[in-house]
Amino acid sequence: MSESVDVLIIGGGPGGATAGLLLARAGWSVAIVEKDTFPRGKVCGEFLSASNLPLLRQLHLDDAFRQLAGPEVRRVAVFSQGDVVAADMPGLSGDAAGWGRALGREQLDAILLSNAAAEGAAVWQPWSAVALRRDGGRFECNLVSRSDDRTRTVSSRLVIAAHGSWLRGTLPTQSARHAARGSDLFGFKTHFLNADLAEDLMPLLTFPGGYGGMVHTDGGRISLSCCIRRDVLMRCRRHFSGNAGEAVCRYISSECLPVRNVLRQAVLDGSWQSTGPIRPGIRVGRVNDGIFLVGNAAGEAHPVVAEGIGMAMQSGWLVADTLIHRPQLAAGAGIDIGIDIAAASASYRRRWRRNFAPRIFAAGVIAQWAMRPSMVRRTLPLLRVLPALLTQAARTTGKVTPICSPSF
Repeated sequence: MSESVDVLIIGGGPGGATAGLLLARAGWSVAIVEKDTFPRGKVCGEFLSASNLPLLRQLHLDDAFRQLAGPEVRRVAVFSQGDVVAADMPGLSGDAAGWGRALGREQLDAILLSNAAAEGAAVWQPWSAVALRRDGGRFECNLVSRSDDRTRTVSSRLVIAAHGSWLRGTLPTQSARHAARGSDLFGFKTHFLNADLAEDLMPLLTFPGGYGGMVHTDGGRISLSCCIRRDVLMRCRRHFSGNAGEAVCRYISSECLPVRNVLRQAVLDGSWQSTGPIRPGIRVGRVNDGIFLVGNAAGEAHPVVAEGIGMAMQSGWLVADTLIHRPQLAAGAGIDIGIDIAAASASYRRRWRRNFAPRIFAAGVIAQWAMRPSMVRRTLPLLRVLPALLTQAARTTGKVTPICSPSF
């Protein structure tokens, strides 16, 4: 079977679904390929900062988000050894609901993708993209069903790669496999009930060789997510009982008393999830014109700043905005469509770097600080005197910097 569309989107998570929703609404023919069946869990902190509120309104999903998500996060904190330092989370200026909230990926991803379909995007799920090549002025992508042995070929003028960065594959947009290193970071995530965490607080957990976060999410749960170095993870497995996630949780609790206090009466809700290695960095410029990278495929900030979902959705908006203002790309009606595509690709990469490269740099600095107890100990006295530095750090990492404009 074969099909032809204006744009093929590989990956139906927040970045791909956002781009697909907006492009389909603007009249483009869109196909979204998603390998997993929803709802499905994801290793993710689940927090959407206030910078995403205007985008949710533009997607017509702000009411659904508010009804399902956890409470507003109005304070940020650092949990370190026996210490807690808290500060105000910056709010979105001029917005009555100006603070972020958390929503489980089981719900968020399903809402975004179903609304993209409602706007007219064709959704193939669960299907995997296994090969992507140019054929003249178009792309040809081979798909394989994950539920049976069906295959399909999709032809498109443009491709949006929204497949993340953690899984390796055969596509030219996917990262090559790297040799294992002790410094590799692995992500873990689970939920708890009955945890003793203030509803409006989102703490950064600091401990040797890793960092993490907790936040109230939907259904009265808290989400605990963390990253830990490979060498530290191996030591955890030797010294603490249980599976890998349980060993990591016991390690964090042994190194960070505030975490132990929060989880003292907590009950695990579901199982631990893990992924990795995570490789933060910028990748937006490493493929040919006509392929647009969004979300983690384009660039990944250390999860320490809890901006992964937001950056995915915002980059999905950014690519949609770039393309919608060039309708000749869908029609193929330009004098030289190749030049038009190259110009659109260059524009998107420039805008992406301007909006996201500073966040990735800031996240890297914070992550290296959080994983080194000696640095945290030296900094805490200053943070106690000037907690506004935490507020400013949240501002610097994009918590109140909307990217979208009322352009469509």
